[in-house]
Amino acid sequence: MMTRSPQGRPGRLARPSLAVAAAVALTAGVVAAAPDARTAEPSPKLSLIAATTSVTLDSWKDDPGVYLDLGTYLTSENGAFELKVTRKSYKDPVVATQVLRNGRKTTARALPAGLVKDFSGLPGFARISVTDAAGRTVLKRTEDFCPNNASGRIRPDAPANSTYPQSCPVNPFTLGSVWGVENGWASNTYAGYYAKPVQLAAGTYTATISVTKTYRDLFGIANKPQTVKVTVRERSWDEEQESAPAARSAAPRSAAGQQGHDRHAVQHGHEGHGQAPDAPAAPSGHTPAAPSGHTPSAPSGHTAASAHAAHGAPARPEAPAAPTTGAAPTFNIGHGPYPPAPPALPWALKKTSLKRQGLSAAEAGDRPGLTDGSRQAPAARPNAERPTGRATVPDVPKPDLRSLPAYGITVSDGYEDVPGKDYLAFSANVWNAGPAKLVVDGFRTPGKELMDAYQYFYDARGKQVGYTPTGTMEWDPRPGHEHWHFTDFASYRLLKADKKESVRSGKEAFCLANTDAVDYTVKNANWHPDNTDLSTACGQENSISVREVLDVGSGDTYTQDLPGQSFDITDLPNGTYYIQVLANPENRLKETDHTNNSALRKVVLGGKKGARTVQVPAHHLVDAN
Repeated sequence: MMTRSPQGRPGRLARPSLAVAAAVALTAGVVAAAPDARTAEPSPKLSLIAATTSVTLDSWKDDPGVYLDLGTYLTSENGAFELKVTRKSYKDPVVATQVLRNGRKTTARALPAGLVKDFSGLPGFARISVTDAAGRTVLKRTEDFCPNNASGRIRPDAPANSTYPQSCPVNPFTLGSVWGVENGWASNTYAGYYAKPVQLAAGTYTATISVTKTYRDLFGIANKPQTVKVTVRERSWDEEQESAPAARSAAPRSAAGQQGHDRHAVQHGHEGHGQAPDAPAAPSGHTPAAPSGHTPSAPSGHTAASAHAAHGAPARPEAPAAPTTGAAPTFNIGHGPYPPAPPALPWALKKTSLKRQGLSAAEAGDRPGLTDGSRQAPAARPNAERPTGRATVPDVPKPDLRSLPAYGITVSDGYEDVPGKDYLAFSANVWNAGPAKLVVDGFRTPGKELMDAYQYFYDARGKQVGYTPTGTMEWDPRPGHEHWHFTDFASYRLLKADKKESVRSGKEAFCLANTDAVDYTVKNANWHPDNTDLSTACGQENSISVREVLDVGSGDTYTQDLPGQSFDITDLPNGTYYIQVLANPENRLKETDHTNNSALRKVVLGGKKGARTVQVPAHHLVDAN
């Protein structure tokens, strides 16, 4: 994957993928834990297993540290392992319950209060101990576990697709989440991007991985630690870059190999949404155009180097992933600065597994039942033709657009070489609480610059039963954008202490995408939304029509860090202000409730012109900027 410097020159490539244990197939012979006798309902049998007995991990000279992807997985048999995580409001703590299903009967078992504090996973789930060749303990640590980590089947008769979302949300204002390991599946215990690297010198080690006692007792998991031999090798990025051209020119490549090379050759910069993705392979002889503007969390989470990197801020490293996993970054640049989930379990790539499934090597890869864990989904297709007949707004379920408080609030110079200028940058999310998804199609009249936009309505069976005109879509030709924006979706304003407007952001047109899983516990929430891949979600310059969707339970995060989007605070006096995120500001979109479209976040400006500061008080129990 190629990144680009602010001047547009090719920059340093992302860290190559680590050699991980996930490249080895899991076998179907899994030892399951004893059933939980403390409940009358059948409980899933959870086990910790290792995909292999040895792994090789890389430490890079120019970016030292080793990511402990040791190839361990939590399996679930005799039913799915499911957790529901919610909070009533930002004044209330996070509460987690285990959902137990027995036929049509469903029961819930509350987890201990305070065990789960946010929506990123089960804290302190796995314990890792590492000893060197002499038997000395060189590392002890615990790691959190997201059940929605990249996963795969452990037996061929398991469900072809997992019910559960991909990755755990990290948006600080998430309201509800569902975590799970599908019946007959295994979920990687490795935390991917969210894991912290450790310092280990080149050499051989032994890692012992176990589930901590709290969770063994809680879920009835057998105390069977897994042992993995670890080889740490030191590599140099510069040395490998110098030798790479010669190796590439000498090695013949198949069509598939060429496509994989092309996919990593271009980075799409998406303004405002926030992450630098791998580009889809271009046709022979063509260079892919950079799609526009989103950054991820995440969705449930989301992927790649931050869009801020293009403006001089530190880039987010790509999560370590095996090259066979397909866990490439998603195209959510600018939308939510959320990294990818850990790599998928590529068990189908092992020869024995291929043979067992009757597949050839060419057929192996991501497909139903072998997810890549990166929350990457294609765009929705618009209707073939613009609607005809009388426009009607029927009495059917409609979307409910709501705003989250702003976060990621910083003061910057707007990446401009203009002395003394100060801008207040922030991230903002508008989400859909349902019970119906927001569907907007844009249709172009040949020769015209704007598309006419229409909102569609559906009955309980999903049949389209009405539509209404709802403004326009406009093409944004600026580098890093280059897609169709729907106008008047949201508005951002900086209010004075008396809640009167002081500064308004110029950003009021948007490419809609499901970048964040805000609350997957609401009615009709879609745990696997389309329109998460921003390279295609909002069309191309020559598109004749475009469909933009905000699904139930999902939100769209935009990062406002450029002049015209962020607030110019250069001449504002110090003091208290409020960032207002306002959904559907002109009420053009039809929704169930217009009274919950606004959210405020208090900020306190200080400092001097050219060196302004900002303090961001906690928003009730959410103390995250």
